[in-house]
Amino acid sequence: MRASTSVVTIERFIIEQERQFPEATGELSNLLYDICLAAKIISRNVRRAGLSDILGEQGTTNVQGELQQKLDVFANETVRNSVQHTGRTCVLASEEDEEPVPVPAGLPVGKYVLLYDPLDGSSNIDVNVPTGTIFSIHRRLTPEGGPGTLQDCLQTGRTQVAAGYILYGSSTMLVYTTGKGVHGFTLEPSIGEFLLSHPNIRTPEVGKYYSVNESYWDRWTEPVHQAVAAFKKGERGAAAKNARYVGSLVADFHRNLLSGGIFLYPADSKSPQGKLRLLYEAAPLALLAELAGGRATDGRRPILDIVPQALHQRVPLVIGSRKDVELATEILSAEPART
Repeated sequence: MRASTSVVTIERFIIEQERQFPEATGELSNLLYDICLAAKIISRNVRRAGLSDILGEQGTTNVQGELQQKLDVFANETVRNSVQHTGRTCVLASEEDEEPVPVPAGLPVGKYVLLYDPLDGSSNIDVNVPTGTIFSIHRRLTPEGGPGTLQDCLQTGRTQVAAGYILYGSSTMLVYTTGKGVHGFTLEPSIGEFLLSHPNIRTPEVGKYYSVNESYWDRWTEPVHQAVAAFKKGERGAAAKNARYVGSLVADFHRNLLSGGIFLYPADSKSPQGKLRLLYEAAPLALLAELAGGRATDGRRPILDIVPQALHQRVPLVIGSRKDVELATEILSAEPART
């Protein structure tokens, strides 16, 4: 199937993939459509952000203690409202909510768990930097019929049945996997449809870029210095790379996924456990990276093997092209484990 010779909508693509699994009920496919609807609504408002009263701070903080942007709150509510009433989910969890949000009483309950970061990079929205939505889907662990619980949310990345992100940039793109390849779709605003534009994404084994916030250099340990220097200066057998850092996780990851590269957000003296969230940032992107031929670790272990202990657990993240991540992990694993 080639996007250059025929127009393939995301609905057609999902239906054709679903036919490969006779036992499929269509429930997961419909949940993906629900997420597409939320993405279209968020994309519309992101593009109108400079023309409407949706920029700036909300005046509240989330569970992380971070100032919420108006668009954070809007995006969070949009995703929730798009999926919560359909009978396909049992519980949701978001960066913006302190506790899991089960399906309200009186509404149909499904078998899927949705974990999501509603608007990654939202602090940059005022200066027109790309933002994104990241999502992770698991099957519930608790018996069907009742609302989902925290137990349903605390699953390893290996058990994800689907994961993806929506990038709101010069165009709006949705990149997702259901475990069989990584595929990208671009929103055609004139018809309001996501069209297949990047089938079967494969990331290069060695990348062109390294992405890290080097303003944190003084907070890093020596092994982190060595890992970054390897890519910056071409040490330890690595070819020297060009620095590219947007400061929006989805934007940095997307560039490196397509062009090849490595993104590092290591632990430091201010964030000894790391800064990014395991369940709704690191794990879904790790699944995409691995299925596209890349890797993702915390500097020691594959991200997908980490057993979560808390809903908003943070983790260091090293993700991108396979050989680059393996080299960084070799260097970082010499660092004493943090407790």
